[in-house]
Amino acid sequence: MIVCPNCNHQNPDGAVQCEACYTPLPTLATCPSCGASVQSDASFCGQCGFDLRNTTSASSSSTVPDMELTLPGDIEVEIPDLLPLDPLIVTEDVGAGEDLVAEAAIAEPPEAEPPEAEPSPAGIPAPLNETPAPPATPSGTPPSPTPTPTPVTTSSSSTQLQINQAQLFHVQTNTPVELPPQLSILHIGKPNDRIPPTIDVAGFPNSEIVSRVHANIRVEGDIYYLEDVGSSNGTYVNTMPLPPGNRHRLRAGDRIALGKGDKVTFIFQSG
Repeated sequence: MIVCPNCNHQNPDGAVQCEACYTPLPTLATCPSCGASVQSDASFCGQCGFDLRNTTSASSSSTVPDMELTLPGDIEVEIPDLLPLDPLIVTEDVGAGEDLVAEAAIAEPPEAEPPEAEPSPAGIPAPLNETPAPPATPSGTPPSPTPTPTPVTTSSSSTQLQINQAQLFHVQTNTPVELPPQLSILHIGKPNDRIPPTIDVAGFPNSEIVSRVHANIRVEGDIYYLEDVGSSNGTYVNTMPLPPGNRHRLRAGDRIALGKGDKVTFIFQSG
């Protein structure tokens, strides 16, 4: 069965798109470590935890053949003869050029001086392009000061950055669990010698049904994905089982149950 990553509908093997929401279904591949069926875009095997990313990069690099360019050694290339260069341009004597400039200066008539402006008779207004004199102020009145613009100050404390903080809300004890924003993968489980849990559920009631390495939450930008990593009692999202090797995009309000019976339940919340 192929589970739709959008609506979790179970489709028959070989289906191309979901029967319920018509979402394109992922293709299946075989784990090179244990032979289990996993999605072709899965990063880890849900049965044995094998890293599938190295296998994908190695297979893509091995499919590119080496290209070698060979040329026959009996081909002769003819090199054409070079064209002769043009002769250098002979410049004229500098002294002759100076004589020509001097003769041109003698032959050019002197420039005529502009006529002097005649004084305008009385009664004719002055030209408009003259700048008028500023009005005289009374001797006893001081000039009014020029107002100085008041600088506008902005408080840097008024601007604050708001960071969206995601969390898991434990339903049985009404306890919020903050998700660290600086990590790209969060491990859900109980203390063990293999993979220490980022979210430890050992202190919650009925934690015995939760595996030590139960599920992971992967963070890509501001998107969170949930995936089961081969737990004993399974992982459920909105009462639907999440098959190992598949991942579900978490949205605000999604109900996550670790194990059967809805005994260890979290609500995904994002700010």
